[in-house]
Amino acid sequence: MMARVGPASDVADLRIRLRDLLIERAIKYGHFVLASGQTSSYFVDKTQITLMGEGLYCLTRVILDQLEGMNVDAVGGMTVGADPVAGAVAALSVCHGRPLDAFIVRKERNKRGTQQRVEGPLQSGARVVVLEDVITTGGSALAAVRAVEEERGAKVVEVLAMVDRLQGGREAVVEAGYDFTALFTVEDLGVEVE
Repeated sequence: MMARVGPASDVADLRIRLRDLLIERAIKYGHFVLASGQTSSYFVDKTQITLMGEGLYCLTRVILDQLEGMNVDAVGGMTVGADPVAGAVAALSVCHGRPLDAFIVRKERNKRGTQQRVEGPLQSGARVVVLEDVITTGGSALAAVRAVEEERGAKVVEVLAMVDRLQGGREAVVEAGYDFTALFTVEDLGVEVE
């Protein structure tokens, strides 16, 4: 069943629908190797949400609600995970009267064109939120943070994750000196933490 997604949609209802979609579509059980190199008996297949029209809409609205009142110029994170989310947040932010830019961070510097690691209209001094789809150890999020600070002179005001696996990512981000918010933990999604 698709959530009501018109302008009058209540963000609390969209958050509930997003959680339900994560549970129904994104949580997979089996044997998986994670980006961190760890193995796990479950996997959060974020593309089942971030590349699904309804899922991406719900996620984008919830993120925009989370950013309400924050002094932020842009959102983005590591490619490929943050790409659809950052683009959707930037696009929908225009409809909400507070346009944000998006950026992506490559794993390594591009060897063609501008030869940048950070792509997008990110200006020096911009205040940014680094988006993470699923955070485990925090390594990818912190790599994105370093890239935007070092290459573009941006100021990271928060790391925001769709799902926290509760495996040290939050602690790593906070220990590095950044605010951290997770929309959901795996426990919120009915997963028993390993």
